[in-house]
Amino acid sequence: MGSDQSEHLAIAMPPSADVDLLQKRRAPEQHASECACGTLSARVSSRPFIASACLSTALVSQLSLPESFEACYLEYNRVLPLETTETHLRVAVAGDPDPDVLNDLSREFGRPVELVPVSDDELADGIRRAYAAAESMVEVVNDLRDGEAFAGNDDRELADARDLASQPPVVKYVNLLIKEAHDARASDIHLESAPQGLRARFRVDGVLADAPAPPQQAQSAIVSRVKLLAELDIAERRTPQDGSFRIRLESRELDIRVSTVPTLYGESVVLRLLDRGGQPVGLDELGMAPAILEQFRRIIARPTGIVIAAGPTGSGKTTTLYSALALRDTTSEKTITVEDPVEYHLGGVTQIPVNRKAGMTFASALRSVLRQDPDVLMVGEMRDPETAEIAIQAAMTGHLVFSTLHTNDAPSAVTRLLDLQVAPYQIAATINGVLAQRLVRRICPHCRERYRPDPQVVAFVSGEPKGTPHLVRGRGCEACHRAGYLGRIGIFELLVVTEALNRAITARESLARLRELGEKEGMQLMRHDGWVKVQAEITTVEEVLRVTAH
Repeated sequence: MGSDQSEHLAIAMPPSADVDLLQKRRAPEQHASECACGTLSARVSSRPFIASACLSTALVSQLSLPESFEACYLEYNRVLPLETTETHLRVAVAGDPDPDVLNDLSREFGRPVELVPVSDDELADGIRRAYAAAESMVEVVNDLRDGEAFAGNDDRELADARDLASQPPVVKYVNLLIKEAHDARASDIHLESAPQGLRARFRVDGVLADAPAPPQQAQSAIVSRVKLLAELDIAERRTPQDGSFRIRLESRELDIRVSTVPTLYGESVVLRLLDRGGQPVGLDELGMAPAILEQFRRIIARPTGIVIAAGPTGSGKTTTLYSALALRDTTSEKTITVEDPVEYHLGGVTQIPVNRKAGMTFASALRSVLRQDPDVLMVGEMRDPETAEIAIQAAMTGHLVFSTLHTNDAPSAVTRLLDLQVAPYQIAATINGVLAQRLVRRICPHCRERYRPDPQVVAFVSGEPKGTPHLVRGRGCEACHRAGYLGRIGIFELLVVTEALNRAITARESLARLRELGEKEGMQLMRHDGWVKVQAEITTVEEVLRVTAH
């Protein structure tokens, strides 16, 4: 079978009782000593996996190949399982595969085999990528568990702590953990101290999932390693510390923010991963309803005032503001941002990172920026009265200001500004609009199924009884890590400050009254936007309830 063959072949292999599975999953001894699996960790290719088959490495990693098949066995037989569908197991093959090998694969995965012809180079590259990370992580954890140097290290001197943090297994574990988190599209890595040692977790699509955890005796060494990378004081374990470092993964460069806090069982660490090569998402790709998108475009096109993105941490506020800034004409306007941290690099925009250790806070940076003759400003967050006051003054003196607030909904942004000691008349005079948002997970497109949800949940999300309608959810598959969801999309609530709302804000009307007026003036509640996306089979009622039940 040539590698240029365009059609896939589906072969249903009959079970064979005389096949020795354990024996056949190992390559002959002579080939095993010569094949590339002995140097897998050092030979990970950076180019796309099996481009001719249009498949991603994520599919390969979900089949747990290292648990059932040696890499040398696959390489010798020139086959590589790629993914399971509802009806077949897709297998990449180079040349004519041995029928007994295909039979083995069919028995292991319980499906007929569908062949995907590829070249020898593509196959070898795929096997290396499938096995390198898994084998390396297993080996590193075993090395940490077997290492006598880590036993009883809690009372060691500082020099010994530094030495332990530089041990090869510790260095490899931290590096591989960051790589696996990035490959899994994680935004954060959590290393949580517990009675049994460190618990490692990744936050993927806003939800935490367990990651490979190190043995208990390596806990202090791993925490010290992260603190060394972030240039923190590894001898200080009684107070919280914050730092950062930069790491390169193949062609990608990551900025990693580190936060440590002392807990009952030792220090817990959170690493925030920021991809320096990431690009802002287009405003029309965020998931706004057409009516909201059109209103928001009009608001951000105004020459002065304040536009606020509201929501909790991790709700996509900064991404939305970046998308809005991208629509401004940076050739005829001067745009300056003050951020903590700078998440994306924008062409034609002057971006200033906050540096509290050097005395560069939001307020001090904003004060200096106003002397730079800007047209458009973005303030990462209005978190204190001083920053809020300067931003309001900037808007009142002819600038357009973008910023964020941590509030549950759009009308609450007004009460939050009042809490920050901004006068009601200033709020009414400067705010163009408030966009509140959350991120909900998308239903995995590979495992969609119909189901009947809890009618009470449906009634709560939709705002009225709907009975038990047939909706869609993800069953869970290899592609979505059995979660049923893959990727995220925003749900939104836009409050446009009209004359009626202006008067209510100036009169210090209650939050309930502001919300009532907002709905009367056309504000669509976030939960309603979520219900629309449920009906469009983009997300689930349970997911909308998870992020809006406040």
